[in-house]
Amino acid sequence: MKHLGHWLLILAILLMGSIGLSRPAHAATDDSLARVKAKGTLVMGTSPNYPPYEFQINENGKSKIVGMDVEIGKQIAKDLGVKLVIKKLSFDSLLPALTTGKVDMILSGMSPTSARRKSVDFTNIYYTEGESILLNKADLAKYKNKTALNGQKVAAETGTMQYDLIKQQMPNTNLVGMSSAANLILALKTHKVAAVVKGTASATAYAKNDPSLVAVNGNFKTSSAQAGNAIALRKGSSSLTTAINQSLAKIKSQHLIQRQYLKTAGKHLKVNTADTSMWHYRNYFLRGLKYTLIIAVIGIIGGSILGLLLTLLRISLITPLRWLATAYVEFVRGTPLMVQIMFVYFGIGMIVDVSALNAGIIAIILNSGAYLSEIIRGGIQAVDAGQTEAAASLGLSRTATLRYVVLPQTLKIIWPALGNQFINLIKDTSMVSIIGVTELIYQLGIVQADTYRGVAPIGIAMVLYFIICWLLTRLLHYYEKRLNKGQLAY
Repeated sequence: MKHLGHWLLILAILLMGSIGLSRPAHAATDDSLARVKAKGTLVMGTSPNYPPYEFQINENGKSKIVGMDVEIGKQIAKDLGVKLVIKKLSFDSLLPALTTGKVDMILSGMSPTSARRKSVDFTNIYYTEGESILLNKADLAKYKNKTALNGQKVAAETGTMQYDLIKQQMPNTNLVGMSSAANLILALKTHKVAAVVKGTASATAYAKNDPSLVAVNGNFKTSSAQAGNAIALRKGSSSLTTAINQSLAKIKSQHLIQRQYLKTAGKHLKVNTADTSMWHYRNYFLRGLKYTLIIAVIGIIGGSILGLLLTLLRISLITPLRWLATAYVEFVRGTPLMVQIMFVYFGIGMIVDVSALNAGIIAIILNSGAYLSEIIRGGIQAVDAGQTEAAASLGLSRTATLRYVVLPQTLKIIWPALGNQFINLIKDTSMVSIIGVTELIYQLGIVQADTYRGVAPIGIAMVLYFIICWLLTRLLHYYEKRLNKGQLAY
C-alpha cells in the first residue's frame, strides 16, 4: 500500500493523457457549420431558470422551455435549415458541455467575459442590458444604491458577470455565490442576503411577479467587450459563428427581441404566476420522483453487484487483482461524487456519447460499489475464523466455503450498514441534477424559478424524500427480522 499513491498518480496522468489524445483537434478548414447541417440539429445548451431569457412553464401539465433566448435559438435553427434541440444543464456545467461537444452552442444569457473567451468563441452581442440590484421592498429606503450595501451580504450566481462585478465594484460587501437563481431569490426573501445582483431583464421579471421585491439600477460600469449577452461556441467554430452572426443581424435589424421575443416571454411568465400552487406543479415533482427512483434502484442493484465483485477481488489470492481493486476503492472514496458525475458525463463522454441520465446512473453505481465493497469486506472479516476452518475440515472448497458459510453470515452482520448505505444512495441521487438529469432536486429548482416561491417546493421535496427513505427503512427492517430468525434461504 505504501506505493499506492504513486500508482494512482501514474494512472491519473495516463487517463488524462488518453482523454486529451482522443479530443478532436480543429481541422485546418473549419467544418463546424457543415457538421451541424449534416446531422440536421443544432443543440442549444441552456440553464432554464433565468426568466425572461430561459425558463420553464407548466403548459397543460407538461413542462416546456420558453423565453427570449429560446426564440432566438429557433430563429437561428430555422435560418440554418436544421432542428433546434434544447439541452438543460446547470449554468456551471454549460461551458464544460460546450468544450466537450455535448452542445453546439450556449444560449443562456451569457456575457462574453475575457475569462470565458480564453476557452470558447463568442458571436456578436445580441442583447444589451444593465445590471440591477434586487432588494426586499421593505429595505428600499435603507439600500438606495450599491454604496449603501457596504458591509452587507450581496449575492449573485457563480460563474456570471454579476458575480465578478460585485467582486470588482462592491469590494466592501460580503460576496455570496450560489449556483441557482432560485436559491438567490430564496436567500433574499428570507433575509440571508441583503441584495441580489442580476441582469435588468431578469431582475425586472422577478420584481414584477413578486410584490415583496423591487429592482433598482445598479449603475455598474462594464467594458464594451463584456456588456450584453452573446452566444458561446467551441473554439475555432468560425463558419458556424459567421452563420449565427448573420441570423443575429437579421433579428436586430427587424427588432424582433423588443417587438416579439420579450413580449412572448412576458406572456409565458403570466402562465406560471396564474397558478403557483404546488398541486398545479404536481407533475414536475412526480417526474422528478420517477427519475430519482430509477437512479436509486439501478444504483442499489448495480452498486451491490460491483461491491461484491470488488470484495472478491480484494480477498483474491491473485496479487495484481487485489492491488487493482484496492486502488479503485481508494480512488473513488477519495474523490467527491459530484466530480465523478461530471467526469463520467463530460470526460468519458468525449470518447463515448453518454446521455445525462446514463452518466448519472453509471457514476452512482461506480461510487456506491466502492463503499459497499468496504462494508462487505468488513463483514467477511468479522466472521469467526473457526467457521472457515470447520468448513475446510469438512472438505468444502474455498469457493463453497465462501458461498455457503461465510457470505450468509456476512449478510446478517452487515445488513444495518447496507441499509444505511442504500438510504444515503437515494439522497445522493440529488447530485446528478448538476448535469441536467430531471430528478427531484432539479425539478425543485425549476418549480422555484417558475413560481417565485422558495420554501414550499423545498417542503414538498423533503416530504417525498422522507417517504422514500421511510418505506425503504421499513422494507430493510422486515428482511432484517427474517435474517435474524433464519427464514431467508441463501
